[in-house]
Amino acid sequence: MSESGHSQPGLYGIERRRRWKEPGSGGPQNLSGPGGRERDYIAPWERERRDASEETSTSVMQKTPIILSKPPAERPPPPTAPAAPPAPAPLEKPIVLMKPREEGKGPVAVTGASTPEGTAPPPPAAPAPPKGEKEGQRPTQPVYQIQNRGMGTAAPAAMDPVVGQAKLLPPERMKHSIKLVDDQMNWCDSAIEYLLDQTDVLVVGVLGLQGTGKSMVMSLLSANTPEEDQRAYVFRAQSAEMKERGGNQTSGIDFFITQERIVFLDTQPILSPSILDHLINNDRKLPPEYNLPHTYVEMQSLQIAAFLFTVCHVVIVVQDWFTDLSLYRPWDLGCKCRSNSHSPQTPRFLQTAEMVKPSTPSPSHESSSSSGSDEGTEYYPHLVFLQNKARREDFCPRKLRQMHLMIDQLMAHSHLRYKGTLSMLQCNVFPGLPPDFLDSEVNLFLVPFMDSEAESENPPRAGPSSSPLFSLLPGYRGHPSFQSLVSKLRSQVMSMARPQLSHTILTEKNWFHYAARIWDGVKKSSALAEYSRLLA
Repeated sequence: MSESGHSQPGLYGIERRRRWKEPGSGGPQNLSGPGGRERDYIAPWERERRDASEETSTSVMQKTPIILSKPPAERPPPPTAPAAPPAPAPLEKPIVLMKPREEGKGPVAVTGASTPEGTAPPPPAAPAPPKGEKEGQRPTQPVYQIQNRGMGTAAPAAMDPVVGQAKLLPPERMKHSIKLVDDQMNWCDSAIEYLLDQTDVLVVGVLGLQGTGKSMVMSLLSANTPEEDQRAYVFRAQSAEMKERGGNQTSGIDFFITQERIVFLDTQPILSPSILDHLINNDRKLPPEYNLPHTYVEMQSLQIAAFLFTVCHVVIVVQDWFTDLSLYRPWDLGCKCRSNSHSPQTPRFLQTAEMVKPSTPSPSHESSSSSGSDEGTEYYPHLVFLQNKARREDFCPRKLRQMHLMIDQLMAHSHLRYKGTLSMLQCNVFPGLPPDFLDSEVNLFLVPFMDSEAESENPPRAGPSSSPLFSLLPGYRGHPSFQSLVSKLRSQVMSMARPQLSHTILTEKNWFHYAARIWDGVKKSSALAEYSRLLA
């Protein structure tokens, strides 16, 4: 009850309290009966606080929620529940098959994807599905994945038809020889235009005295036949006028390469008297390191020989009679040692060139201090002795054995490969001789006069008293024909082993640059300079 005697409706809310009248307590009492309710006295300020809290709680509890929704006419129909997708079949492990080894190929690993359960596996030889198959599709046949070694997944770029056709064309064919080293002993770079970037190349060089037929032999081995005119040979042979004057036809080093990628190097005559005569009569100025003309001629010969021993696989030594000792020793020192010409201490030309030849370049990672390793890696070419313009008696077995024995004794201390790579007995030149007829067979080959073929067309016949049967037989020559022997020589030279010239495998163009460097090293060789000083 309030002071005015009126009841307050707000007191019958959540804050209303029930109290029983305690005996002895003072204050106003409700006398309406035993069930009456008595309110505690509430101060005005407390009442105001309670009224504010009641209003706040009532507003919170009586707040009406707002629901936003479309009218029933605009509502979409309720969605139907989607059907549950079937459970996928469990995947099995891929099957790895091994195809049988084909010719020239190893076994190929093939991976196949297995089929779903309940279906029979397809045969393994079925073709692969196309690459355009979608990801969600499952293959019904095994999928084969074969990768080639060294090939990427990207498609190769389209090649220009002109470039592709140029690569398929054969290299340019040489019609005549060109200069590799001119008459002034200077290097020429024109030969590189005919070289390719391939490693299957054979280099053949030639050495010999003046007039022995070096250019003719090299032309017959490279591109010409005996029936052709000598003026059309790739290496120009010595003309009749040049023979009458006693001059030499070739000067420096000539270069020619065949379609079979075989390089032929024709050289000027070694120890040539015509070159010496030209130096003396024309008053040509000698290099400052040479005082005498004959010393300069000999040093030129040694430079050419040392160069061929370094850059050639095969070196052919041509001689037209057996044998010229000046070929095996320097001619100026040989004049001083004629009384002791058969002494093993006599200096020899070929072995002197072998002594001063540049050493084979070794890899940079190898040590050059060990002399044993240097000797093991030193390169030496095949040396072939060609007896040109051989006579009938030179083909006699007894004479043949003597020539082999003498060359073997003269070259006994040489590291050049002068034996074991060419044989006249194995090419059926002497069909009646056993293979072991020669005790020490060297690389010696005999070729008769080319003009003797014309004489053999009209050989001497048997007399009238002889039987008519013998008059029909050809005359006896004592050796096979010139064409047959040249063909056998060409076959044996081109089939020789091609040892590695340097510590790396050289292409044709790499060989050209390597040869240029070797020629420059030969001209500046300290060993040749010291040898020249001793000759002076």
